[in-house]
Amino acid sequence: MKSAVMSTLVPRSRAATRAAESLLPLTGRVPAMAEPCRMHPSVYAIEAAVIDWARRTGLRVGPGVGFHRMAGRAFADFDVAAGTLFAQWLTWLFHLDDDLDEEGAPYPRLFDGHGEHPLESSFAELWRLTSAQMSDDWRLRFATHLQMQQDACAEEARNRAEGTWPSLAEYPAMRRATVGPFLYDLVEPCLGVEVPVDLHAGEPWQSLVDACNDAVAWCNDVASVPKERGDGHNLVVIAMRELELGEREAIAWTLDRIAERCADMRAAAQRLRLDGLDQLTARNVAKVACAYLAAPRAHLDWLLESARYA
Repeated sequence: MKSAVMSTLVPRSRAATRAAESLLPLTGRVPAMAEPCRMHPSVYAIEAAVIDWARRTGLRVGPGVGFHRMAGRAFADFDVAAGTLFAQWLTWLFHLDDDLDEEGAPYPRLFDGHGEHPLESSFAELWRLTSAQMSDDWRLRFATHLQMQQDACAEEARNRAEGTWPSLAEYPAMRRATVGPFLYDLVEPCLGVEVPVDLHAGEPWQSLVDACNDAVAWCNDVASVPKERGDGHNLVVIAMRELELGEREAIAWTLDRIAERCADMRAAAQRLRLDGLDQLTARNVAKVACAYLAAPRAHLDWLLESARYA
């Protein structure tokens, strides 16, 4: 029997369904996306924990959005705590995204001791829980990536206010920042491991993370086209304008770019040098890398079922 806290199913608009389904050709082109991801056997325990936490902290949990299901796929082989922590961060991130994009709210004050807004108080709780066992190097990396997102979101807001669009050449780096680069840092504390500083700073690891970020973000752009046709911060929309393509052709062009980035991600993973690490560290690093490699398919599965872009 399924748990009583199972998410209410929300009908998706046909346009949103078609947009997400337009990503399906990738399953025949990208080996890592060929098969659906397994779901965590305790996904409803993850859902219950996230709902309880969100209600306590004052965050919204939209019906049918299902961040617990994205986390349940990303951490299917790990304990409930890993999936729960990641799902909580996803809930926080998308709540932030809605406040910034739809309500025009200022970026919350996160590290200065203020906690009046739910985004601030919930962040403080997540930060304490997440950073407790991590090194100062990891904490600095996370804070740096959080600042990158804040700066990119401010630039995006200015663009919208001025009616300015980024070019195809400018957009990837900007999108990589607005999507929340700290999200990829969270895989380590969720798994209770840490990638060595030298390895993380190296070209193969940075290429792995950037390619994963691009593939996931651009899949998200394709799925959100029905909501963002007039927004210059969507790869499909920018391609339509700059390359003078119709929507279908721009989506096909974007799928080509996503497939290329997935190939880049796989190539970067193969360049990782783990032979100089002790056995435990090498195994932990491999866990994190495998989580990145699985992320595009886990995200696709979520996009196909979630009401987020309905």
